[in-house]
Amino acid sequence: RPVSEDDVRKMILKSSPKSCELDPMPTSLLFECIDEVVPAVTHVVNESFLSGIFPSMFKTAIVKPLLKKPSLDQDDLKNYRPVSNLSFLSKVAEKLVLSQLSEYLNANQLFSPVQSAYRPNHSTETALVKIVNDLLLALDDGKVSVLTLLDLSAAFDTIDHNILLHRLEHAFGITGTALSWIRSYLSDRDQTVVVNGLKSEPFRLLYGVPQGSVLGPILFVLYTKPLDDIFDRHSVCHHSFADDTQMRNSSSLDQLDTTISAMQECVSDVKSWMTLNRLQLNDGKTEAMLVMSKRASTSGLIPQSMRIGDTDVDFSDLVKNLGVTLDSSLSMHQQVTNTCTAAYIELRRISSICQYLTVDATKTLISAFVLSRLDYCNALLSGVPQYLLDRLQRVQNAAARLTVKASKSDHITPILHSLHWLPVAARIQYKVSSLCYSSLSDSGPEYLSRVLRIYTPSRQLRSSSDNRILCVPSVKTKTFGQRSFSYAGPVIWNKLPYDIRSSQSKTSFKQALKTHLFSTHY
Repeated sequence: RPVSEDDVRKMILKSSPKSCELDPMPTSLLFECIDEVVPAVTHVVNESFLSGIFPSMFKTAIVKPLLKKPSLDQDDLKNYRPVSNLSFLSKVAEKLVLSQLSEYLNANQLFSPVQSAYRPNHSTETALVKIVNDLLLALDDGKVSVLTLLDLSAAFDTIDHNILLHRLEHAFGITGTALSWIRSYLSDRDQTVVVNGLKSEPFRLLYGVPQGSVLGPILFVLYTKPLDDIFDRHSVCHHSFADDTQMRNSSSLDQLDTTISAMQECVSDVKSWMTLNRLQLNDGKTEAMLVMSKRASTSGLIPQSMRIGDTDVDFSDLVKNLGVTLDSSLSMHQQVTNTCTAAYIELRRISSICQYLTVDATKTLISAFVLSRLDYCNALLSGVPQYLLDRLQRVQNAAARLTVKASKSDHITPILHSLHWLPVAARIQYKVSSLCYSSLSDSGPEYLSRVLRIYTPSRQLRSSSDNRILCVPSVKTKTFGQRSFSYAGPVIWNKLPYDIRSSQSKTSFKQALKTHLFSTHY
């Protein structure tokens, strides 16, 4: 549908680099330039939408290969990701389409319920919270889980346009001008690769969606939605974040071979579907892990590998899952170790230039490069042993002292208070409470909302008017069951004051929650 100039202006400002963000006053030159171009951009975008034709001038991409990880071999071309640099106005148009497309998909519940990528209030953290919650509950019940992380080769680059367009029309009901626009967006694209200042000849793209584009990721998500039916047919639990798909099932130790066989059959069908749809499962990079208690791991009944395609994949003791390192007993010890190591590296880098920085500048750098690491997926750390939290707290203490240029002998509590930083344990409570609030207010993922249940008393009590109390499920173990989100979430949530739990908006909830936790810990 046509868009207004206000819609275009908002998208341009959202798409601008952070360094160009301005106060909401038309006093800067950039803001004046944006006001001048908005009518013309709005006209071009609406002409494109009404005609169903994506402007050809926006179909050229400059590709600059990026090494996926610093530790990878730079001479191996498979270790590079071909990120496309596209026209700024192209991305503005794509974002306007994405907004309308997401609205349509959400309104008609067409998203996969277990796909967490490119959806509001969904993230790698919400996905991992659900996955780890299920694995912990299985451990609490004495079961062994098989966790398999599937890896796709060049997933975005091999999408068949005809298959995608057919799927959009017949599975998602996208027809008419909207489908014509997407067909035009996909067709007649070309790219030029630039490496060390050298530029290749333009190359016409017959398959795939541009990596680095706005629409490419969501089109991939829609393209692969039929995989849900395969997993459901084999009764295999699964979860996806873009092209990262993981599958898991749990059973007693004596039924483990049967569980592994069922998962192998599921993987075989997944691979066959991918072959028919021009996708390729990378057998060699697919990882598998048996999640079990240390007591079960001493049994001689434990298999050593499972068959993935044509490859025997050995069960690993550690896997990297959406940026979090999980070990086979879910102790989170290695994840905390990795977080501390990475944070100390950043602290050393910042300390080398700290003498040239103001306190505010140092605080900004530390928030971006250190605290962000402490906070990433920290909801998974609820209930872990205190010594792990102490290691993370020492990192935060070092960051606080560096920020205010204090010595190691200075008492840390006044420093943290002056910086208005919650300690590590409180940051975990903050994250878990926020996830609970989102789940209860229907703004969070449905798969998290389903693991929480409002408490309904069997008889009228004084607290019956409080409809924001959660049921605390019964679990068997402190090591596993009490760490699960379905248990730890309600315990942490129910301890919050009523006025915080009954906040009317997420913003007011977070403000009140931080104030409460700050006053509690200081």
